[in-house]
Amino acid sequence: MTNHATRIQGEDWQGREVVGESFEDAELVDCDLSEISTHGARFVNCTFRGVRLNASRHDDSAFVGCRFERTSLFDTTFTRCKLTGSAFDVCRFELLRVEGGDWSFVQLGRADLTGARVVGGRWREVDLSAATLRDATLRDLDLSGATWHRADLTGADLRGSDLSSLDPTAASVRGAVVSIDQAVVLAEALGVDVRVDG
Repeated sequence: MTNHATRIQGEDWQGREVVGESFEDAELVDCDLSEISTHGARFVNCTFRGVRLNASRHDDSAFVGCRFERTSLFDTTFTRCKLTGSAFDVCRFELLRVEGGDWSFVQLGRADLTGARVVGGRWREVDLSAATLRDATLRDLDLSGATWHRADLTGADLRGSDLSSLDPTAASVRGAVVSIDQAVVLAEALGVDVRVDG
């Protein structure tokens, strides 16, 4: 069943389980969705404005083409979720955890993702321009085509991720943790002639 409600305002869904429900073109404004859990839910082209998603859990759910404005995702976990084409603007991400799923083409420019833990999944062509990723974990991700301009990756763990689009002169990578293979990719991006022979 698909809910085509155009505007949901000021509702309290705290602790609610959303299982298999679908929402399309809905606008959720100033709602408290703290501690909700979604399983197989679908939100398509929805807007979340001033919404609290604190301590919420999302499994095998989709937030496709959605817009999150002034939304709090404190201690939120996404597991095997699809967020392709969604955009985040002035949101809070403290203690964010993402496992698997598809976040391709997501707009996270200027987002503060300090300490976020993201493991596995597709993040193709994600916009991380001017994002703060200090001490974040971004492991085993398909980040091909990602935008990194002015991103702060200080101390971030990037092992196992595709860094082919990362220009180390256009982002802060001091103290970032990478594998030997990734170090070669970054060195080549700097124009260094890397040779394995003696």
